[in-house]
Amino acid sequence: MTATAWTAAELDAIDATGEVDVATRRADGTLRSQRIVWIVRHRGAGPDGDRDGVYVRSVNGVDAAWYRGVQTRHEGQLTAGRLRRDVVFVETGQHAEPDNAPGGTALDGDALEDAALEGAALDDALDEAYRVKYGRSSSAVAHITADTARATTLRVDPA
Repeated sequence: MTATAWTAAELDAIDATGEVDVATRRADGTLRSQRIVWIVRHRGAGPDGDRDGVYVRSVNGVDAAWYRGVQTRHEGQLTAGRLRRDVVFVETGQHAEPDNAPGGTALDGDALEDAALEGAALDDALDEAYRVKYGRSSSAVAHITADTARATTLRVDPA
């Protein structure tokens, strides 16, 4: 599936919203109940490397119901204020398994190491984005930047 870019107005709406609602799709395509999550924007994070990307994490890690729901289809719906958009969730960050390059070509050792380093750098940048948006001293920010949450980093692309 080819990613569609967020519009400037959509990115502004996401930036202006502290919490967004995310509903994941079941296997039959229906939406599960919405869950509140924090979302951050990161420049240069899109699939082409030079556009804005938006990201979510599960503060409760991989066992959270909404995150487990993502794993069914990696599709859902995001609501940020008046913005409502169908989305796809893309595993990213250090936890994403870079077993294969696009097109099914296996990554060699150097490429695998590069992908892991890029994932760690992205996770670090997103940690800082969470601190800037939600406050450096908050215990909730400490949880969303902890390894448990970092292991669930998802890029959210418009469908």
